[in-house]
Amino acid sequence: MKFDFKKELETAAKNMILIHDPDLLIKMTLRMFRQKVKVSHASILLRHKDKDVYIMTVSHGFLSSKIPVGLVRIEKDNPLIRFFREHKEKLRFKYQAIILEDVRQILKKKNIDNELKQLLKSVLCQMEILETFVCIPSYFREDLLGILLLGKKENGKKFSRDELDFFIAVSSNVAMAIENARLFKELELEHDKKQQLLIRIIIALAVAIEAKDYHTHGHTTRVNNLSLEIARKIGQKNKKIFDEKFLSDLHIASLLHDIGKIGVPESILNKKGTLTEEEREKIQEHPLIGVAILKSIKELQDPVLGVKYHHERYDGLGYPEGLRASQIPLIASIISVADSFDAMTSDRPHRPALCRDDAITEIRRLSGAQFHPQVVHAFLELCQEDKI
Repeated sequence: MKFDFKKELETAAKNMILIHDPDLLIKMTLRMFRQKVKVSHASILLRHKDKDVYIMTVSHGFLSSKIPVGLVRIEKDNPLIRFFREHKEKLRFKYQAIILEDVRQILKKKNIDNELKQLLKSVLCQMEILETFVCIPSYFREDLLGILLLGKKENGKKFSRDELDFFIAVSSNVAMAIENARLFKELELEHDKKQQLLIRIIIALAVAIEAKDYHTHGHTTRVNNLSLEIARKIGQKNKKIFDEKFLSDLHIASLLHDIGKIGVPESILNKKGTLTEEEREKIQEHPLIGVAILKSIKELQDPVLGVKYHHERYDGLGYPEGLRASQIPLIASIISVADSFDAMTSDRPHRPALCRDDAITEIRRLSGAQFHPQVVHAFLELCQEDKI
């Protein structure tokens, strides 16, 4: 029976909406990998923030009988941790993961940097000790929350592209869900039940967006993170522009900016060829569909501005209302840059991703045309600081 990756991803995303216990969430995820993809073992090294070490929190499969859960403690200077924290951009792996066979092949090359070569030898040694064939990082913003460790497939075959993409997408969801669980615990202390419910609804909607389009998985989280970074950078020079409420509104708006795509047929969202004029018009309806979904929630009146206007252009050629320059709410202008950069640097059904430098050049070129110059300036400063 063929494994339906999209269906399983949607099921996993929906389950994460309902579960706010990190340990239970991880156990369910690892059990799914063992049962659905038939790996010999699945484990996770999870960061203990207070001590900045990574602990094997949960393990399923034969590895659990060999290595006691909770006793495996990996320091931040461990080769695996160092690679995913510091050196992941130095090599162009085929996937956002380390695959045992890929490491072995890379180490056979003669032109590899000696320092990196030594690090990869240590990484290979760690993977062999843990009998791990694939390591997949879980990031929240720039923070490495954990590393998913998967053993070999029980049938002895190599992991397919679909399987690896599935693991990476679920791992991204787990990182967001862990942070959400932490947020909920804080909310229990700081907010009333009505506020907690609102946050739960927002995150549930954000996960629903992620589950809608398999090819753009992780887009919502990345746009959210980049939007907040840009806002903080602008706020460094003019603290009067942004207060805590603005940042809270931006956080919500960036999570929900594509909520209207729930009303766009998947056949259009996932189309590999060029869109027809009618299909393009359908996609351009998604900001207004988003407004229709959210407008009845009075607490979201300000965030809705980001949802409605994030496709407006500074030169007035955007949609849905053709606003220009200062007519466009700043919350929407920030999301516009973050959204466009992530879209440019992500593979889509109809075209491959741009490299980071080409995307940055394009954002710079469109300053004052598509994008708000002040927002672009903050974005470029973040790029120069290697924060993007």
